[in-house]
Amino acid sequence: MAIVDVTVIPIGTEGPSVSEYVAEIQTILKGFESEGKIRYQLTPMNTIIEGELSDLFQVVQAIHEAPFQKGIKRVATNLRIDDRRDKKSTMESKLQSVKQAMNK
Repeated sequence: MAIVDVTVIPIGTEGPSVSEYVAEIQTILKGFESEGKIRYQLTPMNTIIEGELSDLFQVVQAIHEAPFQKGIKRVATNLRIDDRRDKKSTMESKLQSVKQAMNK
């Protein structure tokens, strides 16, 4: 299982707010989550998504395309992938590991 953090930036919006684009992306993510392909968490600066790497690439492509569907002509998407294969890694397990280290 892999974890990605992704930020989709629509360029050329009418104003500085991108909330409507973020909301659309969250709707897309809910669809993938309801299919059991991913789990995700919205943060103030990006979205964290976990799942199988092949599914994550499909999800990233879908959310990258979303602003184009709303008429945006340019989109920049930032993506980081954490693909650990020696043991199962989830959003929660990564946080728990840090919390345990803090308590030592």
